[in-house]
Amino acid sequence: MILYNEKRNLLELWKYQYSLQDVEEPNLYRDNYSYDEVPKVTFNYRLVPMNCPNEVWMTDTTFRDGQQSRAPYTVEQIVTLYKMLHRLGGPKGKIRQSEFFLYSETDRKAIRACRDLGLEFPEITGWIRATKEDFKLVKDMELQECGILTSCSDYHIFHKLHKTRKEAMEGYLDIVKEALELGIRPRCHFEDITRADFYGFVVPFAQELHRLMLEYQIPIKIRICDTMGYGVPYPGASLPRSVAGIVYGINHFGQFPSELIEWHGHNDFYKAVVNATTAWLYGSSVVNCTLLGIGERTGNTPLEAMVMEYAQMRGTLDGMDTTVITEIAEYYEKELDYKIPPRTPYVGADFNVTRAGIHADGVAKDEEIYNIFNTAKILNRPLGVEINKNSGSAGIAYWLNHNLKNKKEGTIEKNEPEVLVLKEWVDKQYENGRVSYISKEELIAAIKKWTPGFAAML
Repeated sequence: MILYNEKRNLLELWKYQYSLQDVEEPNLYRDNYSYDEVPKVTFNYRLVPMNCPNEVWMTDTTFRDGQQSRAPYTVEQIVTLYKMLHRLGGPKGKIRQSEFFLYSETDRKAIRACRDLGLEFPEITGWIRATKEDFKLVKDMELQECGILTSCSDYHIFHKLHKTRKEAMEGYLDIVKEALELGIRPRCHFEDITRADFYGFVVPFAQELHRLMLEYQIPIKIRICDTMGYGVPYPGASLPRSVAGIVYGINHFGQFPSELIEWHGHNDFYKAVVNATTAWLYGSSVVNCTLLGIGERTGNTPLEAMVMEYAQMRGTLDGMDTTVITEIAEYYEKELDYKIPPRTPYVGADFNVTRAGIHADGVAKDEEIYNIFNTAKILNRPLGVEINKNSGSAGIAYWLNHNLKNKKEGTIEKNEPEVLVLKEWVDKQYENGRVSYISKEELIAAIKKWTPGFAAML
């Protein structure tokens, strides 16, 4: 079949048919994945076109995949975070869906409580294994969309499910048909796709799903799951590790439109964020994330990171309220007792804190010199300066200007006598063997003791 692509103004051949290769022995890609070595990235230099969709957005799996690596959330905690997701996503629903477990009564209570809020976004969806028994839970909760685990690699098909490719595909298709019969939108999770035989299983399976979608006239979504974080964003990288190649293949050979393609990545090789952005660039409308990237092993793609990626790619936040990111971080630390690594971008306690005196001197003259953007406006997180042995008089002056109720005209300068008195006090701390930074409480005590002029402004 030949179709005219109005976006590229070219005729395209769409008559691609890939048959399932029902092999007797699993293809484990041992050249790439020798278990006793670091996985190899190979290149075949085949480039696919960049094809960023007209609209892109995010979905959330904090309450499903994100819950697999921590103590279960309470109903109250889920409801609180769900409301924050709604606010973060803004009026246009840029965080479009949130995925829930269905197995425990707590999960089901949380779904009901969130549903009772009456919010349009994020839409509540579920997740099940590919069994008819699990599907009863979807029926009971009256969900409009549900994820179905459809593992793609021979690692899973042969070694976990103990099936052939044909048996696995037929089983998956049976569950998908059952969902379609009930009018439920299936979301097929192509688990471990970056170790799967792309043309021998992935594309034939996608084409069968496409036929079912045409037959039932109900959308079927494919979630591309980089379960082990093996995906790479490099141009010319070969399958099964090429993110661009996977997304292009699902879109072009599987004939799935961008809005029904969703990327789900893990961070085992530090590529969760760049891989998700690459998926957007090459034709996936949707990237799946968790709050703070919390997820199994090294975690998932951080939702707050993709909000910032969206703003950078599109030149707008489209109404997303990024100040909620700081509220979320504070909630995790204070209410959930979750310790965020302090240098984590956007949410860590120190992500916009400077310690070097030369940096403090720079920001005192112009904050833009050492701050990534207006963090006070965008994240409700003013730039901070921490006092330590490297702060110098410039760092102390900056700290004073931002922490004292300054009653004098103008700003406190780094060469003022009382600033130098405090610097001398700080220097002595470290001359006596101190290694830790000086807390706000300690500095205030020193101000009261050694600098009466500043003490009057506390």
